[in-house]
Amino acid sequence: MSVLIQFAIGLIFGVGLLISGMSNPAKVLNFLDLAAIRAGSWDPSLMFVMLGAVATAFIGFRLVLKRQRPLLGDTFHLPARNDLDPRVIVGPAIFGVGWGLAGFCPGPAFVALGYGTLASVLFVIAMMIGMAAARALAERQPTLATPSYE
Repeated sequence: MSVLIQFAIGLIFGVGLLISGMSNPAKVLNFLDLAAIRAGSWDPSLMFVMLGAVATAFIGFRLVLKRQRPLLGDTFHLPARNDLDPRVIVGPAIFGVGWGLAGFCPGPAFVALGYGTLASVLFVIAMMIGMAAARALAERQPTLATPSYE
């Protein structure tokens, strides 16, 4: 049953990405092109999508974490650390550069595979290679390993 619930949640998320335009790299790049503000061609619509996502997560986390345990699990898995380390700086920086260059981030990239474009296929392949490289690096250098969770 939980697999069906997870599938439904993923499907709703994917449809939301399609409707919002987050899976369209041209729309994302038009949003990220702040120089276009002066020209009047900047597309601010994704700002509202992001604000809606942040508000939903903010409220959702506050409500969910009041529970004793998750609905579909035994315990919550929350980070035990809250300090900034190089991974917290470098990871998002790499993510931002990739997002700005390609117009994709991981979730929308998988949704965009449905378009069958070469760009989405190449992005997902490059993302998988990057994930494998990061995992291999973390295994070679224990200080870069995944942080501990409660």
